[in-house]
Formats: sequence, C-alpha cells, structure tokens
Amino acid sequence: MKNHWFKRIAAAATAALLALSLTACGGGTSSSGTSSAGGSSDSKSDSSSTSSSADTSSASQDSATGEDVTIRITWWGGQARHEYTQKILDLYTEQHPNVKFEAVPSGWDGYFEKLATDTATGGMPDIVQMDYLYIATYANNNSLTDLNEYINDGTIQVSDLDEALLGSGQINGKTVGIPLCSGLIALSYNPGVLEEAGVEVPSADWTWEQFAEISKTIKEKTGKYSFDGQPVTDTNFFNYWVRDRGEKLFADDNKSLGFEDDAITSEFFQYWFDLINIGAVPNPDEYEQIATLGKEASPVITNDAAFRQDWTNFTSIAAAAGNDTLKMLPPPTDGTNDKALWNKPGMFLCIAETSKVKKECAEFINWFLNSEEANDIMLGERGIPSSATIRDYLINSGKLSPQQIDMFNFATDMADYCGEVPAPDPAGISEINTAFKDIAYSVFYGQTTPEDAAKQFREEANQILAANN
Repeated sequence: MKNHWFKRIAAAATAALLALSLTACGGGTSSSGTSSAGGSSDSKSDSSSTSSSADTSSASQDSATGEDVTIRITWWGGQARHEYTQKILDLYTEQHPNVKFEAVPSGWDGYFEKLATDTATGGMPDIVQMDYLYIATYANNNSLTDLNEYINDGTIQVSDLDEALLGSGQINGKTVGIPLCSGLIALSYNPGVLEEAGVEVPSADWTWEQFAEISKTIKEKTGKYSFDGQPVTDTNFFNYWVRDRGEKLFADDNKSLGFEDDAITSEFFQYWFDLINIGAVPNPDEYEQIATLGKEASPVITNDAAFRQDWTNFTSIAAAAGNDTLKMLPPPTDGTNDKALWNKPGMFLCIAETSKVKKECAEFINWFLNSEEANDIMLGERGIPSSATIRDYLINSGKLSPQQIDMFNFATDMADYCGEVPAPDPAGISEINTAFKDIAYSVFYGQTTPEDAAKQFREEANQILAANN
C-alpha cells in the first residue's frame, strides 16, 4: 500500500510506472558533479549584497571545502521566480565552489504529477519545494528525510521560527519540511477595473452576497471577468468556505470529511455556477486556456478581471509581471465564523529520503532560510519569511516594494481574522482535489445538479480518505 498514491498519480504520466515499487528503487542523486543547471548568468551582480545573517549556521560553511557534490533541486513558480532562484543557487556555488546544482524548475500545473512520477521511480530530487497540500502524503510514504538530526546539531537554525509554523512541517514525530514562509488566502483586486465598473473597494468584512452583486455589476459595466480563475482547482478556497461556516474540511482522524451537511458543498457549487452562468467567472474551458498562460498573464494582471483568489504573495508576482497596482482583501464571509482565515505555511523545503547528499542539502536550506544574501534576492516573493530576524531585516532594509510591504502589513492586519492552523492535508489529497474539480466541473457543464454533486463528492472523498489514512 505504500506506493498506492504515487502509482495512481504516476499512471497519469505513464502506465508503465504501475509496476514499479518505491522501496525497490535505490534512487538518490549523484554525490559528485561539475556543472550546474543553466539559468541566469548575472548572479555576480547580486553577490555583493550584505553579509549573511548572524543566525546562519556556521555549518553551512562546511561544504565550502568538502568534496564536490551536485544537489538536484526542484520548485514551482513563474519565470521571475525561476530566474531569481537560479541567481541564489549561483551565489551559493560562488561561495561554496564544490557545490553545484541541477535545477528542475516548473510551473504549478503538473508539478506534483511529475514529482510523484519521479518519486515512484526513485528519482526524487534531493531538495523539493513542497506544498502543505501534499507534505503529509509524502511523509506517510517515507519519501522525506527527518530533519531533526540537522536541527538538533545546529545545521539548520530554526530558533527564529514561530513554534506553530515550524510544527506545520512535523508529521508523525518527524520534521519533514522547513517552512520558508507563510501566507493567507486573499483576494487580490485590480483597482482600475473596479473604478471602471463604478464599484467601491469593499470593506474587510464584506459578504458573499456583496461579492456576487459586485461581480454582476463588473460584468454588466465592463464586460470583463469579476473573478479570473476557477475556485475548484484544489480544495483551499473550499476549505475557507467550510471554515467560514464554522466547520472543518477533514475529520481529526483524516478518514472522512469533517462536516456532515452536504448543503455546504452544494451551495458552494451553486454559488460559482451562477457566476459562471452570467460570464463573471471563466467557465472550465475558458479557465483551462487562461491557466496555460501562467500566473503572470492572469486577467487580473492584464486589466481584464477585477479579482483573483490566491495567496498574499500574488501582488508581488503581479508587480514583477508589470502591474504594480493590485491590492488585497480577505475573502468574503457569511458571518458564521470570524476566524475562518489561517496563517498557512507558504511552502516547505524538504530533503528526499533517497538523497545521498543530505548534509549538504541541509546546509543549503539553512542558508536559503536565514541568510540576508539569499533574502536580498528573494525579497519575500515566495511569501512572508518564516524567520523573524529576516522579516525585521527586510522591513528595515528599504529594499521592499510597496506590494511587499502591503503583504507584510496584510498579515498583521488580518491577525484577528485568523483561526487555528489546520493540520497538514491528509494522504490522498491529490485524489481528493482531482475528484473535487471533476465533480464541480460536471456541475458547471450542466451535467449534474449541485445537490447530487455534493453527495458524490462526499462518497468519493470518504472512500479516498479511508483508503489512504
């Protein structure tokens, strides 16, 4: 059963992977190499940044004189993230000439399908950028290294991290991921489109009914989308909807959904179906075309939509893509739970259990997390830095853009709207996300009713959860 989830995902790429066993694969990455992956070649212009934070472990310098190693590293993001991450890798290699990187960047779409395939065949990269949606699944399949050894010996310094945030990467008594950053679900909005529609910026306690009315006005007055994505590509936004009604998405034992009333789900499907029906939200076909363009070309960035549901770092992504006007609002509420938001770990860095260069990977993760040099290049693009020292450094550095300052301030302003951080999503979450999207699409295509779709989702989700947990 250990490979159950990985094989299901890998089958989407190639049926041949069904016969492979994770435990039978030796895996790992070569511990020597002489060439790094291609990427930005102007990292030297960034290498004159301020010196490394005092909290960066001296252990990170051990690799400067060690044997040659190649670290294979993968992450998702847009082109701007790919370019600056390559600069960070190049800078680290400049400071540690024996450490080279094989970079495997990707967009969000398809990232975890490819990672599942690589993992199933024993080819998981040494360092993996991991999302909260999937970390429990990989941990439960014993694919991730327990980092407690490197935390306890000081290789990875975590003293500046909030205890609850650090705990989000702890599963079954193991620290399997180091949270790089945190973020909140937010609705980024385009002030110009709202002004064009004659709509005032809503208050932080606006309602779902108000959002629907605003959406209709925007469509009628401008012909543009109100909401530029699909709220069903994963369960994050639905999770907020469930929490907004005072419920949990998953039961404490992860063996079933955590709420009993299917009306919560059917009302979610109906709400978005109505907005799709009037053209305020892209239909599934339109969305799939939009998604191929990447976040940097999202309609809200190109002034073709008013709102986008994403995380708090999206306005910085938009600014890098050429639109520095976007602002943020919390999602609407129905008033049942005034603490439906949560401070989500933005992403983790994890080390593959199959890696043969774990110590070197841990040293790099520490530098990436805690050094001023790396964060001078990153500048909060991945989210609000986990390290309190780095947050203070960046706020006082004068290097943050207005969007980045807004992101930091938004997290502070929304503190009173944040409730308990939910546990990492259960094993099988990828299958649940796929089922959720497919079932929602059947509603949006008019193939089934929201009520029947809600019942179907409960049945499929509970089956998946029971089989995986």
